[in-house]
Amino acid sequence: MSAVTSLPTYAPKDFASDQEVRWCPGCGDYAILKAVQKALSGLRTKKEDYVFVSGIGCAARFPYYMNTYGLHSIHGRAPAFATGIKLANPSLDVWLVSGDGDLLSIGGNHTMHLFRRNVDINVILLNNRIYGLTKGQYSPTSEFGKKTKSTPIGSLDYPINPLMLALGCGCTFVARTIDIDLKHQEQMMLRAATHRGTTLTEVYQDCNIFNHQSWFYASQKDSRPDNTVMLEHGKPLIFGKAGDKGIRLNGTHLEVVALGNGVKPDDLLIHDETNLAIAFALAQMNHPEFPEALGVLYCDPSKRPYDELVKEQIDQAIAKRGEGDLVALLNEGDTWTVDN
Repeated sequence: MSAVTSLPTYAPKDFASDQEVRWCPGCGDYAILKAVQKALSGLRTKKEDYVFVSGIGCAARFPYYMNTYGLHSIHGRAPAFATGIKLANPSLDVWLVSGDGDLLSIGGNHTMHLFRRNVDINVILLNNRIYGLTKGQYSPTSEFGKKTKSTPIGSLDYPINPLMLALGCGCTFVARTIDIDLKHQEQMMLRAATHRGTTLTEVYQDCNIFNHQSWFYASQKDSRPDNTVMLEHGKPLIFGKAGDKGIRLNGTHLEVVALGNGVKPDDLLIHDETNLAIAFALAQMNHPEFPEALGVLYCDPSKRPYDELVKEQIDQAIAKRGEGDLVALLNEGDTWTVDN
């Protein structure tokens, strides 16, 4: 007779550590932390099975504030650490939380390989389009012409689009949300948590000290309806304060149209989160020409996770060749004897 293991029941506060949360007053990171704690409390997974990994930056303090296992790693290398943790113990639920500078600049190469390998890790990218911890230099996502302490005349770099990078590298779950919408953040975290493979959830996050109002067009009550569109699988792309605008496919290009005068909801693009071409098009919708997409852009559950494939390969090798002998391995083939 097998023992029945009861699943734990948690409240969001159970995921809060005893550490004082120290971000600047008004920082969007507070809301993101609350959203993650709230989402995890509904998953019925043991706290001991979670590991939060971060790199360097304001966002990288995240593991200290989660009452789970965690690792504050080195600059840009969080994806490598997270991959190692998952491969060493595939039963762990690994989350990686860091910023646009850490993951897309010094860590860009590691992030790219995490996406292409499809390791079962949930990545939360806090994007404030600035280096906040080092006091306001431009970042890989800063807009062209951005004037900062390191670009006083204006940046000549074109920004990285995190969603496009993830899609281009083969990430199997790509979503976007915003710090002021706690409910939507929670929904995206829950969707990511149930996906097998690498997930990227980009969060538009306000740095109210060094880059305040960067996302105001997408976050303020009066401007948000006209500047964002909420994605729902199987539903037309409708937006606007009165729900009177939509996104239509015109040949191979998207266009904004006004509903009425012969334009019906049936004429609009129907969101299909399994369609990679649609995801690419949505990822390229930028303010002010288009409303920016919030929600799940792409989800492909069919691609097997890297960690699962690695374990399978190891099991096959052991079945064929036995457990192996490390000492014998080190001493096989050509060896040399070094005399004093």
